[in-house]
Amino acid sequence: MKIKKIMALKVLVVLALALGFTGCSKKGSTKGGSTATGWKINDKKGGFQFNDKFKQQETPPGMISVEGGTFTMGKVQDDVMHDWNNSPNQQHVQSFFMDETEVTNKMYSEYLFWVKTVFPPTEENYKHIYNGAIPDTLVWRNRLGYNETMTNNYLRHPAYADYPVVGVNWIQAVEFSKWRTERVNENILEREGYLKKDNKIKLGSDVTAENSFSTETYINTPSKAFGGNEEVVLKKEMGKGRRQAADTAKNVYAQRSSGLILPEYRLPTEAEWEYAATALVGNREYNIYKGQKKYPWSGQYTRSAKRQYRGDQLANFKQGKGDYGGIAGWSDDGADITNKVKSYAPNDFGLYDMAGNVAEWVQDVYRPMVDDEANDFNYFRGNVYTKNKIGEDGVVELVTSDNITYDTLSNGRIMARNFPGQIAQVPVDENETYLRTQFSTSDNRNYRDGDRQSTRFYKFNDSEEGEQAGGEEKFRMYEAPKHSITADSLGNMVKKYDTKNNDKRTTLVDDNVRVYKGGSWRDRAYWLDPASRRFFPQDMATDYIGFRCAMSKVGPKSNKKTPRGNPKK
Repeated sequence: MKIKKIMALKVLVVLALALGFTGCSKKGSTKGGSTATGWKINDKKGGFQFNDKFKQQETPPGMISVEGGTFTMGKVQDDVMHDWNNSPNQQHVQSFFMDETEVTNKMYSEYLFWVKTVFPPTEENYKHIYNGAIPDTLVWRNRLGYNETMTNNYLRHPAYADYPVVGVNWIQAVEFSKWRTERVNENILEREGYLKKDNKIKLGSDVTAENSFSTETYINTPSKAFGGNEEVVLKKEMGKGRRQAADTAKNVYAQRSSGLILPEYRLPTEAEWEYAATALVGNREYNIYKGQKKYPWSGQYTRSAKRQYRGDQLANFKQGKGDYGGIAGWSDDGADITNKVKSYAPNDFGLYDMAGNVAEWVQDVYRPMVDDEANDFNYFRGNVYTKNKIGEDGVVELVTSDNITYDTLSNGRIMARNFPGQIAQVPVDENETYLRTQFSTSDNRNYRDGDRQSTRFYKFNDSEEGEQAGGEEKFRMYEAPKHSITADSLGNMVKKYDTKNNDKRTTLVDDNVRVYKGGSWRDRAYWLDPASRRFFPQDMATDYIGFRCAMSKVGPKSNKKTPRGNPKK
């Protein structure tokens, strides 16, 4: 009996020890601890701060979520224009957000108001900033047409407030997108208690050129945001909704790891725009691998087949010669020029006017061919990589009022390329490119089309003829004219037209022409095809090209509660 009791006690001791060790194991992986080190995360006393409660990226103002996927970029329809620049190729794009509508006059006017208030054109340092942002209202003029009403009223008059903005060149559209990034993130940080409440509306007083908000400056050096004004840039305890004293060590600034700061607004890539316009998500009867869809809507015709709206045009475009809106009183597209956004039904992604109204700028540099052999994922031509400029003290350098960079465009317009409060940028160098396989230079706009084998002047021998053809200029793949504009000693502009070899020019394509997509109120139905593509100089504007913004989506492809590929519990 004694032996049995001793054995039973030993078993109980072993079980107790085992349970004790098990309890220790559970205690070592308490909730909130790191699965890598066991250290506490988001400890009030300091340490690593991370938003473990992040669920999903919030939908940006005015945007629609577009779930990515594969599609046939280009088309298999007849190429009646014989451009041969949209050969079908299969591409895949990641999920992204896109503006529900084109950017309107009202939206762009808000941008102009902010620029004019923060950078007063009456001040010498800023006199070119506002003028460089104003759309070219003279695009409405025509030698044999009376359009002064639009020239004087289209941008500013409330009657056109919700019409798409035009007269905006590609560079201005990019600058608007950057401005929108700063204002949206500034609003989010104020909402969450990281910035002083209502500071953003005090333009011209508390908010001036030197202390305006920049997202990248805030992320890299929060203490320098708003000109280093600690009364505006606040700290906050992780997980708390109330503001904290700025000198409390356990408080933090918002960071990327906070999950609050949105990615940048930008122009959509050509692949994203075409994918979004085609909207195959709601049209499974079309074979996505063959690209058999002619318009953003279902069917092969431009008029509605629904009984209630039968015969109505589904987009705003030119019906025929001298016919921009049909006969008065008849059911047609309802517009002479552009039309109010959301005047026509959206496509299956919920996007309006992806055909007609105005054509739209996209990010890409134009080339006749989409090089799907080099890349078939998030295709984009136009990458120019930069990095933050670091001073001798190892700290990022900020742009000030005295070192704003201005560019004089080929048409004489002067535009600012950076603003006070932003981090100065420089091209990436060999420190970033050395021994990399995916990129080797800062400027990748002419990747795979400027090599010797690509040019018609390439010679396969070292003869004198080959040497003569082998000059640096001769190896340019595209020979667009290179116009220049300079200023003389008196400040007068000197415009020089490049007329050299005009009789031998083969193209107007260069690294400064951009793709625009979709048909417009001036275009015939052929251009409503999402696959159609044209190009225009990035520093010029028209009365039929507008734009809308896009934003990359971070996280899963879909926001469904149980993403495909994850087993259900």
